Amino acid sequence: MFALVDCNNFYVSCERVFNPALNGRPVVVLSNNDGCVVARSPEAKALGIKMGEPAFKLDTLFRQYRVAVCSSNYQLYGDMSQRVMNTLSQFAPEIEVYSIDEAFLNWNGIPEDLEALGRRIRATVRKHTGIPVSVGIGSTKVLAKVANDCAKKAPENDGVFLLDGREKTEKLLARLEIGEIWGIGRKHAALLNRYGIQTAAEFIRMPDGWIRKHLTVVGLRIKEELLGISCLPLELMAPTKKAICTSRSFGESQSELEPLREAVATFAAQCGYKLRKQRTCAGVMTVFLQTNRFNSDEPQHNPHYTMVLPVATQSDLELIRYALEVLHKIYRPGYRYKKAGVIVSAIVPEEQVQGSLFDTVDRPKHRALMQTLDRINLRYGLATVKAAAQVGDSGWKLRREKLSPCYTTRWSDIITVKA
Repeated sequence: MFALVDCNNFYVSCERVFNPALNGRPVVVLSNNDGCVVARSPEAKALGIKMGEPAFKLDTLFRQYRVAVCSSNYQLYGDMSQRVMNTLSQFAPEIEVYSIDEAFLNWNGIPEDLEALGRRIRATVRKHTGIPVSVGIGSTKVLAKVANDCAKKAPENDGVFLLDGREKTEKLLARLEIGEIWGIGRKHAALLNRYGIQTAAEFIRMPDGWIRKHLTVVGLRIKEELLGISCLPLELMAPTKKAICTSRSFGESQSELEPLREAVATFAAQCGYKLRKQRTCAGVMTVFLQTNRFNSDEPQHNPHYTMVLPVATQSDLELIRYALEVLHKIYRPGYRYKKAGVIVSAIVPEEQVQGSLFDTVDRPKHRALMQTLDRINLRYGLATVKAAAQVGDSGWKLRREKLSPCYTTRWSDIITVKA
């Protein structure tokens, strides 16, 4: 058996943990640069606010219904996610962290009452973190996902739904629309609809050869999972990324070189941190700039340039040097750039880096320096220590006018309780 534990309205729930005044109020969280709605409380959903809707179109509705608007606080959400996952790891021998707010638990062989265990998980996570969760339980990962949707949608389930028994499963699959099945995307759902397949029950009755032809082996695995045959094991280790991209749309368009240097240096350093975190090095780097394509009144310039590095590296100092070298190649005065980014690829394990006879970099020294930098920043906060190229006027940074404090990751933001 598998359990899928999903945090309810995760971003909103993180905001409510430290600001109880938001409980019962409609709350939305906005995307980068306070652009679009990316999370909604149930009260906000009831007002008809849709995911991805531009915030500026909702100003009147926000004021009319006193909607609390929050900028995305990824430091807070990331730390709260880690706390939830640490709590969940106490309840299963194996856990797959599927996303920032979801995790699969392997409950094979657990003799406990699984519904009772699910309720205990909800209570424990709420007590330890303040985050409400829903628990879906099924014999496969796909069925656990289906059960989790039932746990969320039906209040009488008290946040826990156990999908067991053939008759119970068949009734649920007969009502489940094909587009709601985990792993069936919008295009495949449209394809299946054209062939008259509207529900999960109709899907699992199709011949294996037909499904393999139209949905490949992935679709066949989904069918088997819906039939209760487990063929999607837990991924206990996150797969190593084949490429890493760090990019950002600026709070204000930038035409001068210096702010762009600071932004690109920062993105290169963030790529370096991600490489070190998965113990890899990158041998290729791409830097790109973009103007605002939605502003047709301004001249457009969207350059990019790819460089093969002499030796694959994970050092911030090297990555920044190469990134700034590329930036100088592609930057042109007179354009207002809205976005920049750095992509590193040709990623290899750090112990498999191919050296060069002409390499003049003291790599042990760089490695020791980066280890020290990471330890300091882990202890005292992100970017406490950084390269000089990353320091300057931060006008390029995200517009986050309604950003909540980083309650759990910054000493100055810790809540003070007065007696």
